[in-house]
Amino acid sequence: MCSIFGIFGLQPGDDLGALRRQSLELSQRQRHRGPDWSGVYVDDGAILVHERLAIVDPAGGSQPLLSDDGALALAVNGEIYNHRELKQALAGPYAFQTESDCEVINALYRESADDPQGPGAFLQRLNGIFAFALWDRARGRAIIARDPIGVVPLYWGHDREGRLRVASEMKSLADTCADVAQFPPGHVYDSALDDGSGAGSALRRYYTRPWRDYDAVADVDVTPQELREAFERAVHRQLMTDVPYGVLLSGGLDSSLVAAVAARYARHRIEENDATEAWWPRLHSFAIGLTGSPDLAAAEVAGKALGTVHHGFEYTFEEGLDALPDVIRHIETYDVTTIRASTPMFLLARRIKAMGVKMVLSGEGSDEIFGGYLYFHKAPDAREFHDELIRKLDALHNYDCLRANKSMMAWGVEPRVPFLDVEFLDVAMRMDARHKMIDRADDRRRMEKAVLRAAFEGYLPEEILWRQKEQFSDGVGYGWIDGLKAHAEAQVSDRELAAAARRFPHNPPQTKEAYYYRSLFEQAFPTPAAAETVPGGKSIACSSPAAIAWDAAFAGAADPSGRAIAGVHNAAVAA
Repeated sequence: MCSIFGIFGLQPGDDLGALRRQSLELSQRQRHRGPDWSGVYVDDGAILVHERLAIVDPAGGSQPLLSDDGALALAVNGEIYNHRELKQALAGPYAFQTESDCEVINALYRESADDPQGPGAFLQRLNGIFAFALWDRARGRAIIARDPIGVVPLYWGHDREGRLRVASEMKSLADTCADVAQFPPGHVYDSALDDGSGAGSALRRYYTRPWRDYDAVADVDVTPQELREAFERAVHRQLMTDVPYGVLLSGGLDSSLVAAVAARYARHRIEENDATEAWWPRLHSFAIGLTGSPDLAAAEVAGKALGTVHHGFEYTFEEGLDALPDVIRHIETYDVTTIRASTPMFLLARRIKAMGVKMVLSGEGSDEIFGGYLYFHKAPDAREFHDELIRKLDALHNYDCLRANKSMMAWGVEPRVPFLDVEFLDVAMRMDARHKMIDRADDRRRMEKAVLRAAFEGYLPEEILWRQKEQFSDGVGYGWIDGLKAHAEAQVSDRELAAAARRFPHNPPQTKEAYYYRSLFEQAFPTPAAAETVPGGKSIACSSPAAIAWDAAFAGAADPSGRAIAGVHNAAVAA
Protein backbone atom coordinates (compact mmCIF):
# COMPACT_ATOMS: atom_id res chain seq x y z
CA MET A 1 0.00 0.00 0.00
CA CYS A 2 1.17 3.51 -0.70
CA SER A 3 -0.01 6.59 -2.58
CA ILE A 4 -0.04 7.68 -6.19
CA PHE A 5 -0.22 11.06 -7.87
CA GLY A 6 -0.42 11.66 -11.61
CA ILE A 7 -0.92 14.32 -14.24
CA PHE A 8 -1.94 13.40 -17.77
CA GLY A 9 -2.57 15.42 -20.92
CA LEU A 10 0.60 17.49 -20.89
CA GLN A 11 1.04 19.66 -23.99
CA PRO A 12 4.03 21.19 -25.82
CA GLY A 13 4.99 24.35 -24.00
CA ASP A 14 4.10 23.03 -20.54
CA ASP A 15 6.82 23.81 -18.01
CA LEU A 16 7.84 20.26 -17.04
CA GLY A 17 10.19 21.47 -14.35
CA ALA A 18 7.50 23.51 -12.61
CA LEU A 19 4.93 20.71 -12.95
CA ARG A 20 7.40 18.20 -11.58
CA ARG A 21 8.07 20.37 -8.53
CA GLN A 22 4.36 20.94 -7.98
CA SER A 23 3.65 17.23 -8.33
CA LEU A 24 6.25 16.38 -5.69
CA GLU A 25 4.82 19.01 -3.34
CA LEU A 26 1.24 17.77 -3.76
CA SER A 27 2.25 14.14 -3.46
CA GLN A 28 4.10 14.93 -0.25
CA ARG A 29 0.72 15.71 1.35
CA GLN A 30 -0.04 11.98 1.28
CA ARG A 31 3.45 10.72 2.17
CA HIS A 32 2.08 9.29 5.42
CA ARG A 33 0.71 6.52 3.18
CA GLY A 34 4.17 5.73 1.85
CA PRO A 35 7.00 6.84 4.12
CA ASP A 36 9.54 4.28 2.87
CA TRP A 37 10.51 5.72 -0.53
CA SER A 38 9.48 8.18 -3.24
CA GLY A 39 9.66 7.69 -6.98
CA VAL A 40 9.01 10.06 -9.90
CA TYR A 41 8.45 9.53 -13.63
CA VAL A 42 8.30 12.44 -16.08
CA ASP A 43 8.00 12.63 -19.85
CA ASP A 44 6.37 15.08 -22.23
CA GLY A 45 2.93 13.48 -21.79
CA ALA A 46 2.61 12.47 -18.14
CA ILE A 47 4.00 12.77 -14.63
CA LEU A 48 3.69 10.01 -12.04
CA VAL A 49 4.75 10.22 -8.39
CA HIS A 50 4.69 7.30 -5.98
CA GLU A 51 5.08 7.29 -2.19
CA ARG A 52 5.89 3.74 -1.12
CA LEU A 53 4.98 1.65 1.90
CA ALA A 54 7.10 -1.47 1.33
CA ILE A 55 5.13 -4.65 2.16
CA VAL A 56 6.18 -7.03 -0.64
CA ASP A 57 9.75 -6.99 -2.02
CA PRO A 58 10.91 -4.20 0.33
CA ALA A 59 14.47 -4.34 -1.04
CA GLY A 60 13.24 -3.79 -4.61
CA GLY A 61 9.89 -3.02 -6.16
CA SER A 62 10.20 0.76 -6.05
CA GLN A 63 7.72 2.61 -8.24
CA PRO A 64 6.74 3.85 -10.73
CA LEU A 65 7.27 0.41 -12.28
CA LEU A 66 8.78 0.63 -15.76
CA SER A 67 8.76 -1.95 -18.52
CA ASP A 68 12.17 -3.08 -19.77
CA ASP A 69 11.96 -0.71 -22.76
CA GLY A 70 10.74 2.18 -20.61
CA ALA A 71 7.55 2.55 -22.63
CA LEU A 72 5.20 1.68 -19.76
CA ALA A 73 5.14 3.50 -16.42
CA LEU A 74 2.88 2.27 -13.63
CA ALA A 75 2.07 3.69 -10.20
CA VAL A 76 -0.05 1.41 -7.99
CA ASN A 77 -1.54 1.72 -4.55
CA GLY A 78 -2.49 -1.78 -3.46
CA GLU A 79 -1.79 -5.50 -3.57
CA ILE A 80 -2.46 -8.14 -6.24
CA TYR A 81 -2.95 -11.37 -4.29
CA ASN A 82 -3.06 -13.70 -7.30
CA HIS A 83 0.00 -12.23 -9.04
CA ARG A 84 1.84 -15.56 -9.16
CA GLU A 85 -1.02 -17.31 -10.91
CA LEU A 86 -1.39 -14.42 -13.35
CA LYS A 87 2.30 -14.51 -14.20
CA GLN A 88 2.14 -18.24 -14.90
CA ALA A 89 -0.87 -17.74 -17.19
CA LEU A 90 0.73 -15.08 -19.42
CA ALA A 91 0.52 -16.00 -23.08
CA GLY A 92 4.13 -15.02 -23.71
CA PRO A 93 7.30 -13.97 -21.89
CA TYR A 94 7.52 -10.64 -20.10
CA ALA A 95 10.74 -9.19 -18.74
CA PHE A 96 9.82 -8.45 -15.13
CA GLN A 97 12.05 -5.82 -13.56
CA THR A 98 11.13 -6.43 -9.89
CA GLU A 99 9.52 -8.94 -7.54
CA SER A 100 6.60 -6.57 -6.93
CA ASP A 101 3.19 -8.23 -7.01
CA CYS A 102 1.85 -5.18 -8.86
CA GLU A 103 4.18 -5.38 -11.85
CA VAL A 104 1.96 -8.05 -13.36
CA ILE A 105 -0.41 -5.20 -14.31
CA ASN A 106 2.16 -3.94 -16.82
CA ALA A 107 2.49 -7.45 -18.26
CA LEU A 108 -1.27 -7.93 -18.55
CA TYR A 109 -1.75 -4.53 -20.15
CA ARG A 110 0.97 -5.13 -22.72
CA GLU A 111 -0.53 -8.51 -23.57
CA SER A 112 -3.98 -7.01 -24.11
CA ALA A 113 -3.16 -3.49 -25.34
CA ASP A 114 -4.91 -4.14 -28.67
CA ASP A 115 -7.86 -6.03 -27.16
CA PRO A 116 -11.07 -4.45 -28.54
CA GLN A 117 -12.69 -5.03 -25.12
CA GLY A 118 -10.12 -2.67 -23.62
CA PRO A 119 -8.39 -3.09 -20.25
CA GLY A 120 -11.59 -4.27 -18.55
CA ALA A 121 -10.89 -7.83 -19.64
CA PHE A 122 -7.62 -8.15 -17.73
CA LEU A 123 -8.91 -6.13 -14.78
CA GLN A 124 -11.57 -8.80 -14.27
CA ARG A 125 -8.77 -11.28 -13.61
CA LEU A 126 -7.16 -9.35 -10.76
CA ASN A 127 -7.83 -10.48 -7.21
CA GLY A 128 -6.63 -7.68 -5.02
CA ILE A 129 -7.13 -4.19 -3.69
CA PHE A 130 -5.78 -1.48 -5.93
CA ALA A 131 -5.91 1.94 -7.50
CA PHE A 132 -3.45 2.54 -10.30
CA ALA A 133 -2.40 4.90 -13.06
CA LEU A 134 -0.61 3.41 -16.08
CA TRP A 135 1.00 5.49 -18.82
CA ASP A 136 1.74 4.01 -22.24
CA ARG A 137 4.21 6.48 -23.70
CA ALA A 138 4.26 4.97 -27.19
CA ARG A 139 0.49 5.19 -27.57
CA GLY A 140 0.04 8.35 -25.49
CA ARG A 141 -2.53 6.37 -23.52
CA ALA A 142 -3.51 6.60 -19.85
CA ILE A 143 -5.27 3.80 -17.97
CA ILE A 144 -6.69 4.55 -14.51
CA ALA A 145 -8.56 1.92 -12.49
CA ARG A 146 -9.86 1.16 -9.01
CA ASP A 147 -10.63 -2.18 -7.35
CA PRO A 148 -14.20 -3.57 -7.51
CA ILE A 149 -15.39 -2.46 -4.06
CA GLY A 150 -13.17 0.58 -3.55
CA VAL A 151 -11.09 -0.74 -0.67
CA VAL A 152 -8.31 1.57 -1.85
CA PRO A 153 -9.12 5.29 -2.24
CA LEU A 154 -8.71 7.23 -5.48
CA TYR A 155 -9.68 10.75 -6.54
CA TRP A 156 -9.49 12.61 -9.84
CA GLY A 157 -10.17 16.01 -11.35
CA HIS A 158 -8.92 18.60 -13.84
CA ASP A 159 -6.65 21.55 -13.30
CA ARG A 160 -7.29 24.98 -14.80
CA GLU A 161 -5.47 24.01 -18.02
CA GLY A 162 -7.67 20.94 -18.43
CA ARG A 163 -5.00 18.36 -17.54
CA LEU A 164 -6.31 15.24 -15.82
CA ARG A 165 -5.01 14.66 -12.29
CA VAL A 166 -5.34 11.63 -10.02
CA ALA A 167 -4.31 11.04 -6.42
CA SER A 168 -4.85 8.54 -3.64
CA GLU A 169 -6.24 11.22 -1.34
CA MET A 170 -8.31 14.32 -2.00
CA LYS A 171 -5.91 16.61 -0.15
CA SER A 172 -3.46 16.35 -3.07
CA LEU A 173 -6.06 17.63 -5.58
CA ALA A 174 -8.43 19.92 -3.72
CA ASP A 175 -6.37 23.09 -4.28
CA THR A 176 -5.82 22.58 -8.00
CA CYS A 177 -8.96 20.76 -9.23
CA ALA A 178 -12.28 22.59 -8.90
CA ASP A 179 -14.05 19.38 -9.96
CA VAL A 180 -12.27 16.94 -7.63
CA ALA A 181 -14.35 13.78 -7.15
CA GLN A 182 -14.02 10.18 -6.12
CA PHE A 183 -12.99 7.81 -8.88
CA PRO A 184 -15.77 5.18 -8.87
CA PRO A 185 -14.91 1.64 -7.69
CA GLY A 186 -14.99 -1.13 -10.27
CA HIS A 187 -14.39 1.32 -13.12
CA VAL A 188 -11.58 2.02 -15.56
CA TYR A 189 -10.70 5.18 -17.46
CA ASP A 190 -9.04 4.67 -20.84
CA SER A 191 -7.90 7.87 -22.52
CA ALA A 192 -7.96 6.08 -25.88
CA LEU A 193 -11.76 6.18 -25.62
CA ASP A 194 -11.97 9.88 -24.73
CA ASP A 195 -14.07 11.57 -27.40
CA GLY A 196 -13.29 15.05 -26.16
CA SER A 197 -16.55 15.56 -24.30
CA GLY A 198 -14.93 14.94 -20.92
CA ALA A 199 -13.32 12.19 -18.89
CA GLY A 200 -16.70 10.53 -18.37
CA SER A 201 -16.81 9.48 -22.01
CA ALA A 202 -13.80 7.23 -21.44
CA LEU A 203 -15.00 5.79 -18.12
CA ARG A 204 -16.34 2.23 -18.12
CA ARG A 205 -17.55 -0.18 -15.45
CA TYR A 206 -15.50 -3.35 -15.71
CA TYR A 207 -16.73 -5.16 -12.58
CA THR A 208 -20.15 -6.75 -13.04
CA ARG A 209 -21.69 -9.76 -11.32
CA PRO A 210 -24.97 -11.68 -11.85
CA TRP A 211 -25.52 -11.85 -8.08
CA ARG A 212 -26.31 -8.14 -7.97
CA ASP A 213 -29.84 -9.10 -9.15
CA TYR A 214 -31.84 -11.05 -6.56
CA ASP A 215 -33.55 -13.11 -9.28
CA ALA A 216 -30.13 -14.57 -10.18
CA VAL A 217 -29.58 -15.94 -6.65
CA ALA A 218 -33.11 -16.84 -5.57
CA ASP A 219 -33.21 -20.44 -4.26
CA VAL A 220 -29.39 -20.80 -4.44
CA ASP A 221 -27.84 -22.47 -1.41
CA VAL A 222 -24.19 -22.41 -0.34
CA THR A 223 -23.05 -25.09 2.09
CA PRO A 224 -21.33 -24.13 5.35
CA GLN A 225 -18.22 -25.99 4.17
CA GLU A 226 -18.13 -24.08 0.88
CA LEU A 227 -18.50 -20.77 2.71
CA ARG A 228 -15.85 -21.64 5.29
CA GLU A 229 -13.30 -22.90 2.77
CA ALA A 230 -13.75 -19.84 0.53
CA PHE A 231 -13.06 -17.56 3.49
CA GLU A 232 -10.04 -19.60 4.58
CA ARG A 233 -8.59 -19.23 1.09
CA ALA A 234 -9.20 -15.48 1.19
CA VAL A 235 -7.39 -15.01 4.49
CA HIS A 236 -4.55 -17.27 3.37
CA ARG A 237 -4.10 -15.24 0.16
CA GLN A 238 -3.96 -11.99 2.06
CA LEU A 239 -1.15 -13.11 4.36
CA MET A 240 1.20 -12.26 1.48
CA THR A 241 3.84 -10.06 3.13
CA ASP A 242 7.58 -9.63 3.67
CA VAL A 243 7.18 -7.45 6.76
CA PRO A 244 5.75 -7.88 10.29
CA TYR A 245 1.95 -8.02 10.36
CA GLY A 246 -0.94 -8.55 12.78
CA VAL A 247 -4.73 -8.66 13.05
CA LEU A 248 -7.24 -6.17 14.37
CA LEU A 249 -9.26 -7.99 17.03
CA SER A 250 -12.26 -6.23 18.54
CA GLY A 251 -13.69 -9.42 19.95
CA GLY A 252 -16.64 -9.24 17.56
CA LEU A 253 -17.47 -12.05 15.17
CA ASP A 254 -15.83 -10.67 12.04
CA SER A 255 -12.42 -9.68 13.34
CA SER A 256 -12.31 -12.84 15.46
CA LEU A 257 -12.94 -15.06 12.43
CA VAL A 258 -10.19 -13.28 10.50
CA ALA A 259 -7.83 -13.79 13.45
CA ALA A 260 -8.86 -17.44 13.91
CA VAL A 261 -8.11 -18.33 10.30
CA ALA A 262 -4.92 -16.24 10.19
CA ALA A 263 -3.66 -18.05 13.31
CA ARG A 264 -3.90 -21.35 11.44
CA TYR A 265 -1.58 -20.14 8.68
CA ALA A 266 0.70 -17.71 10.51
CA ARG A 267 3.60 -20.11 11.03
CA HIS A 268 4.41 -20.54 7.33
CA ARG A 269 5.30 -18.23 4.45
CA ILE A 270 2.63 -18.39 1.77
CA GLU A 271 5.09 -16.75 -0.68
CA GLU A 272 6.96 -20.07 -0.62
CA ASN A 273 3.86 -22.27 -0.78
CA ASP A 274 3.87 -22.77 3.00
CA ALA A 275 7.07 -24.80 2.69
CA THR A 276 9.16 -22.66 5.03
CA GLU A 277 8.66 -21.13 8.45
CA ALA A 278 7.27 -17.60 8.51
CA TRP A 279 9.72 -14.80 9.23
CA TRP A 280 7.39 -13.61 12.01
CA PRO A 281 5.61 -16.78 13.19
CA ARG A 282 3.83 -15.30 16.23
CA LEU A 283 0.53 -13.65 15.38
CA HIS A 284 -0.05 -10.34 17.16
CA SER A 285 -3.57 -8.96 17.68
CA PHE A 286 -4.65 -5.43 18.56
CA ALA A 287 -7.70 -3.81 20.16
CA ILE A 288 -8.57 -0.41 21.58
CA GLY A 289 -11.27 1.11 23.74
CA LEU A 290 -12.16 3.34 26.65
CA THR A 291 -11.83 1.95 30.16
CA GLY A 292 -14.50 -0.74 30.53
CA SER A 293 -14.95 -1.12 26.76
CA PRO A 294 -17.03 -4.18 25.68
CA ASP A 295 -14.56 -4.73 22.82
CA LEU A 296 -11.49 -4.78 25.05
CA ALA A 297 -13.02 -7.44 27.29
CA ALA A 298 -14.19 -9.61 24.39
CA ALA A 299 -10.90 -9.23 22.49
CA GLU A 300 -9.01 -10.47 25.53
CA VAL A 301 -11.14 -13.63 25.54
CA ALA A 302 -10.72 -14.16 21.80
CA GLY A 303 -6.97 -13.53 21.83
CA LYS A 304 -6.40 -15.98 24.66
CA ALA A 305 -8.46 -18.68 22.93
CA LEU A 306 -6.62 -18.20 19.63
CA GLY A 307 -3.16 -17.99 21.19
CA THR A 308 -2.30 -14.60 19.71
CA VAL A 309 0.10 -12.17 21.32
CA HIS A 310 -2.66 -9.78 22.24
CA HIS A 311 -2.34 -6.04 22.84
CA GLY A 312 -5.32 -4.18 24.30
CA PHE A 313 -4.89 -0.40 24.41
CA GLU A 314 -6.99 2.11 26.32
CA TYR A 315 -7.54 5.70 25.26
CA THR A 316 -9.28 8.51 27.10
CA PHE A 317 -12.21 10.53 25.83
CA GLU A 318 -10.01 13.64 25.86
CA GLU A 319 -7.38 11.93 23.68
CA GLY A 320 -10.07 11.05 21.16
CA LEU A 321 -11.48 14.54 21.21
CA ASP A 322 -8.05 16.08 20.69
CA ALA A 323 -7.49 13.85 17.65
CA LEU A 324 -10.69 14.83 15.82
CA PRO A 325 -9.22 17.60 13.59
CA ASP A 326 -6.38 15.30 12.49
CA VAL A 327 -8.76 12.41 11.96
CA ILE A 328 -11.08 14.43 9.73
CA ARG A 329 -8.14 15.81 7.74
CA HIS A 330 -6.90 12.28 7.12
CA ILE A 331 -10.16 10.50 6.40
CA GLU A 332 -11.57 13.36 4.30
CA THR A 333 -15.20 13.04 5.30
CA TYR A 334 -17.74 14.62 7.63
CA ASP A 335 -19.92 11.51 7.92
CA VAL A 336 -20.87 11.07 11.58
CA THR A 337 -20.57 7.28 11.85
CA THR A 338 -17.27 7.23 10.01
CA ILE A 339 -15.73 9.87 12.27
CA ARG A 340 -16.97 8.19 15.43
CA ALA A 341 -15.35 4.90 14.40
CA SER A 342 -12.27 6.34 12.69
CA THR A 343 -10.99 8.16 15.75
CA PRO A 344 -10.21 5.12 17.94
CA MET A 345 -8.91 3.33 14.85
CA PHE A 346 -6.59 6.26 14.12
CA LEU A 347 -5.26 6.12 17.69
CA LEU A 348 -4.85 2.34 17.46
CA ALA A 349 -2.90 2.61 14.18
CA ARG A 350 -0.37 4.89 15.85
CA ARG A 351 0.22 2.30 18.58
CA ILE A 352 0.53 -0.48 16.00
CA LYS A 353 3.08 1.45 13.93
CA ALA A 354 5.12 2.16 17.07
CA MET A 355 5.46 -1.61 17.53
CA GLY A 356 6.99 -2.05 14.07
CA VAL A 357 3.94 -3.65 12.42
CA LYS A 358 3.19 -2.48 8.87
CA MET A 359 0.18 -4.57 7.82
CA VAL A 360 -2.99 -5.77 9.57
CA LEU A 361 -5.94 -7.93 8.59
CA SER A 362 -9.36 -6.51 9.45
CA GLY A 363 -13.00 -7.63 9.40
CA GLU A 364 -14.69 -4.97 7.27
CA GLY A 365 -17.27 -6.12 4.72
CA SER A 366 -18.91 -8.98 6.59
CA ASP A 367 -21.93 -6.92 7.68
CA GLU A 368 -22.54 -5.79 4.11
CA ILE A 369 -22.38 -9.36 2.81
CA PHE A 370 -24.43 -11.10 5.51
CA GLY A 371 -26.68 -8.33 6.82
CA GLY A 372 -24.95 -7.93 10.15
CA TYR A 373 -26.19 -4.47 11.07
CA LEU A 374 -29.01 -4.68 13.58
CA TYR A 375 -31.53 -2.88 11.40
CA PHE A 376 -31.49 -5.93 9.10
CA HIS A 377 -33.74 -7.57 11.72
CA LYS A 378 -36.48 -5.36 10.26
CA ALA A 379 -36.07 -6.48 6.61
CA PRO A 380 -39.53 -7.47 5.29
CA ASP A 381 -38.41 -10.19 2.86
CA ALA A 382 -35.39 -11.77 1.14
CA ARG A 383 -35.51 -9.49 -1.90
CA GLU A 384 -35.44 -6.34 0.23
CA PHE A 385 -32.68 -7.87 2.36
CA HIS A 386 -30.58 -8.67 -0.75
CA ASP A 387 -31.19 -5.30 -2.38
CA GLU A 388 -29.99 -3.57 0.81
CA LEU A 389 -26.84 -5.71 0.77
CA ILE A 390 -26.11 -4.46 -2.75
CA ARG A 391 -26.73 -0.85 -1.70
CA LYS A 392 -24.37 -1.34 1.25
CA LEU A 393 -21.63 -2.93 -0.87
CA ASP A 394 -21.92 -0.12 -3.42
CA ALA A 395 -21.47 2.46 -0.65
CA LEU A 396 -18.64 0.73 1.25
CA HIS A 397 -15.97 2.90 -0.35
CA ASN A 398 -17.58 5.93 1.30
CA TYR A 399 -17.73 4.44 4.78
CA ASP A 400 -16.03 1.35 6.24
CA CYS A 401 -13.41 0.99 3.49
CA LEU A 402 -12.60 4.68 3.73
CA ARG A 403 -12.37 4.47 7.52
CA ALA A 404 -10.19 1.37 7.62
CA ASN A 405 -7.85 2.48 4.87
CA LYS A 406 -7.34 6.13 5.73
CA SER A 407 -7.32 5.73 9.53
CA MET A 408 -4.63 3.07 9.31
CA MET A 409 -2.66 4.60 6.45
CA ALA A 410 -2.48 7.90 8.35
CA TRP A 411 0.36 6.15 10.21
CA GLY A 412 1.65 3.97 7.36
CA VAL A 413 -0.14 0.77 8.39
CA GLU A 414 -1.78 -1.18 5.57
CA PRO A 415 -5.22 -2.72 6.26
CA ARG A 416 -6.39 -5.79 4.34
CA VAL A 417 -9.99 -7.03 4.28
CA PRO A 418 -10.44 -10.76 3.51
CA PHE A 419 -14.26 -10.59 3.57
CA LEU A 420 -14.06 -8.38 0.46
CA ASP A 421 -11.83 -10.80 -1.44
CA VAL A 422 -13.43 -11.07 -4.89
CA GLU A 423 -13.51 -14.87 -4.86
CA PHE A 424 -15.15 -14.97 -1.44
CA LEU A 425 -17.66 -12.32 -2.53
CA ASP A 426 -18.71 -14.50 -5.45
CA VAL A 427 -19.37 -17.42 -3.11
CA ALA A 428 -21.14 -15.53 -0.32
CA MET A 429 -23.23 -13.22 -2.51
CA ARG A 430 -24.70 -15.96 -4.70
CA MET A 431 -26.41 -17.36 -1.61
CA ASP A 432 -30.15 -16.63 -1.49
CA ALA A 433 -30.62 -13.89 1.10
CA ARG A 434 -33.37 -15.89 2.82
CA HIS A 435 -30.56 -18.02 4.30
CA LYS A 436 -29.01 -14.86 5.75
CA MET A 437 -32.19 -13.47 7.29
CA ILE A 438 -32.98 -13.53 10.98
CA ASP A 439 -35.39 -16.33 11.91
CA ARG A 440 -37.17 -15.51 15.16
CA ALA A 441 -38.62 -19.03 15.36
CA ASP A 442 -35.16 -20.59 15.53
CA ASP A 443 -33.14 -19.84 18.69
CA ARG A 444 -29.82 -19.87 16.85
CA ARG A 445 -31.02 -17.95 13.80
CA ARG A 446 -32.47 -15.17 15.94
CA MET A 447 -28.95 -13.74 15.78
CA GLU A 448 -27.74 -11.71 12.78
CA LYS A 449 -25.18 -13.48 10.53
CA ALA A 450 -26.28 -16.87 11.89
CA VAL A 451 -25.32 -18.60 8.63
CA LEU A 452 -21.74 -17.33 8.97
CA ARG A 453 -21.54 -18.18 12.66
CA ALA A 454 -22.77 -21.71 12.04
CA ALA A 455 -20.16 -22.25 9.31
CA PHE A 456 -17.37 -21.65 11.83
CA GLU A 457 -18.59 -23.71 14.79
CA GLY A 458 -15.58 -24.75 16.85
CA TYR A 459 -13.30 -21.97 15.61
CA LEU A 460 -14.08 -19.57 18.46
CA PRO A 461 -15.39 -19.64 22.03
CA GLU A 462 -19.19 -19.68 22.00
CA GLU A 463 -19.42 -16.28 23.71
CA ILE A 464 -17.42 -14.76 20.83
CA LEU A 465 -18.94 -16.78 17.98
CA TRP A 466 -22.45 -15.78 19.09
CA ARG A 467 -21.70 -12.29 20.44
CA GLN A 468 -24.24 -9.68 19.36
CA LYS A 469 -23.19 -7.18 16.73
CA GLU A 470 -21.52 -4.06 18.12
CA GLN A 471 -20.66 -1.26 15.73
CA PHE A 472 -17.05 -0.30 16.34
CA SER A 473 -17.95 3.18 17.56
CA ASP A 474 -20.24 1.55 20.18
CA GLY A 475 -17.92 -1.30 21.12
CA VAL A 476 -15.00 0.93 22.08
CA GLY A 477 -17.19 2.15 24.95
CA TYR A 478 -20.72 3.55 25.08
CA GLY A 479 -19.37 6.72 26.69
CA TRP A 480 -17.55 7.60 23.45
CA ILE A 481 -20.62 8.46 21.39
CA ASP A 482 -22.48 9.98 24.32
CA GLY A 483 -19.47 12.18 25.09
CA LEU A 484 -19.17 13.33 21.48
CA LYS A 485 -22.81 14.36 21.43
CA ALA A 486 -22.41 16.26 24.68
CA HIS A 487 -19.28 18.04 23.43
CA ALA A 488 -21.00 19.08 20.20
CA GLU A 489 -23.98 20.34 22.20
CA ALA A 490 -21.62 22.69 24.03
CA GLN A 491 -19.86 23.84 20.84
CA VAL A 492 -22.81 24.49 18.50
CA SER A 493 -25.66 26.82 19.37
CA ASP A 494 -29.31 26.26 18.51
CA ARG A 495 -29.15 29.31 16.27
CA GLU A 496 -26.18 27.96 14.33
CA LEU A 497 -27.90 24.62 13.75
CA ALA A 498 -31.08 26.37 12.60
CA ALA A 499 -29.04 28.24 9.97
CA ALA A 500 -27.03 25.18 8.90
CA ALA A 501 -28.55 24.99 5.42
CA ARG A 502 -27.36 28.50 4.60
CA ARG A 503 -23.79 27.83 5.69
CA PHE A 504 -23.69 24.29 4.26
CA PRO A 505 -26.12 24.15 1.31
CA HIS A 506 -24.82 20.72 0.24
CA ASN A 507 -25.80 17.99 2.71
CA PRO A 508 -26.71 20.42 5.52
CA PRO A 509 -26.06 18.83 8.94
CA GLN A 510 -29.13 17.77 10.88
CA THR A 511 -27.60 17.50 14.37
CA LYS A 512 -25.13 19.49 16.41
CA GLU A 513 -22.63 16.63 16.27
CA ALA A 514 -22.84 16.59 12.46
CA TYR A 515 -22.50 20.39 12.39
CA TYR A 516 -19.36 20.23 14.54
CA TYR A 517 -17.70 17.67 12.25
CA ARG A 518 -18.73 19.61 9.16
CA SER A 519 -17.07 22.73 10.55
CA LEU A 520 -13.80 20.85 11.12
CA PHE A 521 -14.03 19.42 7.59
CA GLU A 522 -14.57 22.87 6.10
CA GLN A 523 -11.43 24.15 7.82
CA ALA A 524 -9.37 21.45 6.09
CA PHE A 525 -11.28 21.35 2.78
CA PRO A 526 -13.09 24.65 2.11
CA THR A 527 -14.05 24.10 -1.56
CA PRO A 528 -17.60 23.14 -2.68
CA ALA A 529 -16.28 20.18 -4.70
CA ALA A 530 -14.61 18.73 -1.60
CA ALA A 531 -17.91 18.80 0.29
CA GLU A 532 -19.61 17.07 -2.63
CA THR A 533 -17.29 14.05 -2.40
CA VAL A 534 -19.13 13.04 0.80
CA PRO A 535 -22.53 11.35 0.42
CA GLY A 536 -25.56 12.41 2.43
CA GLY A 537 -28.91 10.97 3.41
CA LYS A 538 -30.58 9.83 6.59
CA SER A 539 -29.43 6.64 8.30
CA ILE A 540 -30.56 4.41 11.13
CA ALA A 541 -27.75 2.29 12.58
CA CYS A 542 -25.77 2.52 9.33
CA SER A 543 -28.72 1.79 7.04
CA SER A 544 -29.10 3.20 3.57
CA PRO A 545 -31.83 5.86 3.32
CA ALA A 546 -34.02 3.32 1.47
CA ALA A 547 -34.08 0.89 4.41
CA ILE A 548 -35.60 3.47 6.75
CA ALA A 549 -38.95 2.60 5.13
CA TRP A 550 -38.78 -0.86 6.73
CA ASP A 551 -40.00 0.41 10.08
CA ALA A 552 -42.13 3.50 10.72
CA ALA A 553 -40.25 4.08 13.99
CA PHE A 554 -37.02 4.66 12.07
CA ALA A 555 -38.18 7.94 10.56
CA GLY A 556 -38.24 9.72 13.89
CA ALA A 557 -35.23 8.03 15.45
CA ALA A 558 -32.62 8.04 12.71
CA ASP A 559 -29.19 7.74 14.33
CA PRO A 560 -26.18 5.84 13.03
CA SER A 561 -25.50 4.03 16.32
CA GLY A 562 -26.40 0.34 16.55
CA ARG A 563 -27.95 1.08 19.93
CA ALA A 564 -30.69 2.99 18.10
CA ILE A 565 -32.42 -0.31 17.26
CA ALA A 566 -34.73 -0.65 20.25
CA GLY A 567 -35.86 -4.20 20.87
CA VAL A 568 -32.81 -5.66 19.14
CA HIS A 569 -29.66 -4.20 20.71
CA ASN A 570 -29.19 -5.35 24.30
CA ALA A 571 -28.09 -1.86 25.40
CA ALA A 572 -30.72 0.07 23.46
CA VAL A 573 -32.62 1.12 26.58
CA ALA A 574 -29.45 2.48 28.18
CA ALA A 575 -28.79 4.61 25.12
